[in-house]
Amino acid sequence: MKIEQIYTGCIAHAAYFIESNGEAAIFDPLREVQPYIDKANKEKATIKYIFETHFHADFVSGHLDLAKKTGASIVYGPTAKPNFDCIVATDGQEFKIGGVTIKTIHTPGHTLESTCYLVIDENEKQHGIITGDTLFIGDVGRPDLAQALVEDLTQEVLASHLFDSLRNKIMPLSDDLIVYPNHGAGSACGKNMSKETTDTLGNQKKVNYALRADMTKEEFIKELLDGLTPPPAYFPQNVLMNIQGYESLDAVMSKAETPLHPKEFEAVA
Repeated sequence: MKIEQIYTGCIAHAAYFIESNGEAAIFDPLREVQPYIDKANKEKATIKYIFETHFHADFVSGHLDLAKKTGASIVYGPTAKPNFDCIVATDGQEFKIGGVTIKTIHTPGHTLESTCYLVIDENEKQHGIITGDTLFIGDVGRPDLAQALVEDLTQEVLASHLFDSLRNKIMPLSDDLIVYPNHGAGSACGKNMSKETTDTLGNQKKVNYALRADMTKEEFIKELLDGLTPPPAYFPQNVLMNIQGYESLDAVMSKAETPLHPKEFEAVA
């Protein structure tokens, strides 16, 4: 098994590439998808799945363009209702990539459809967990970004869901699992993220405020919501594009590279 974090520092975003026995999967791709295709070609692998941990708010995902160009299936977690063909996985559903197993773990809280993916290697050993915006290094995902666009839920209700997800789904897992989050320090999707971009789950249980074993749900909600700054205004638009679909980047770039006649420019200015 090969697992690689593809980190884009300007938006503190981590996508992931997993390859095994000539098959590959991409997790949370950015909109420019050619680098993922090039990476798969270099590894002589076919991209089989595109896993999304949730409907992203801080960027427009490349899931649609990547699926169109590779024929890979898009996978979301339970309760997701996208406006395009995809696999809406059930909690606990497993997917095979070569000899690797990817197990769906539904972890609502950051958003209602938020899902983590447990990575089990060719020897059936649990290697790591791709946590999306559910669990960061030193922090957890905000429950206040754009969920109201999808479900009529308050940030307090989502924070309550996140507490349950962390305690019931994540914390019982093995301490030696590697945590692979969707973001690092500088992202607006959390408030206290570390500059580190991976860690063991066991260490996060020791140092992450949100994973304190003696924390009550009320204390968790209070600490999670305290000090949140207003999210960027473009976040809701990104969520809708990720749910409803968008014009391909190739078409956008083609238009951008086509010169306008002065009269055409005046008409659109």
